[in-house]
Amino acid sequence: MSKTYSSRSNAKRAAVAALGTHALEGADYRLVETDGRWGWATGGPATIAEPEAPDEASSDAPDIKADMAATEPRRREGTKQARLIEMLQRPEGASISEIVAEFGWQPHTARGAIAGALKKKLGLTVTSEKTETRGRVYRIEE
Repeated sequence: MSKTYSSRSNAKRAAVAALGTHALEGADYRLVETDGRWGWATGGPATIAEPEAPDEASSDAPDIKADMAATEPRRREGTKQARLIEMLQRPEGASISEIVAEFGWQPHTARGAIAGALKKKLGLTVTSEKTETRGRVYRIEE
């Protein structure tokens, strides 16, 4: 894909100024892509060609999205997230007040970590039940 700038174009003047002493007076400069890299070329008027649709049957390119979906999220040991998961995997689970005391977080931060990091990002199944003594208790179902 390329674009030709007229000799009165501010974009062309800026491009020629950027080229400095390498610029040729009166030459038509166009922005071209070669092997995935963009650069300036001289020559006649450029034509914009429509990109060809990829042939799915002969594509040798790896399916990156499928690889990313198949990969499990990375978990590091010793992080707050790992410690939170350990707390929630215990048979007795953990209440918000226990999580707040353990990490020094605000209650909304603890609930957000459970909903965002554990449920949405890691895809863990977190259940909760309300008890009279401890309040709402969260557990990770395996």
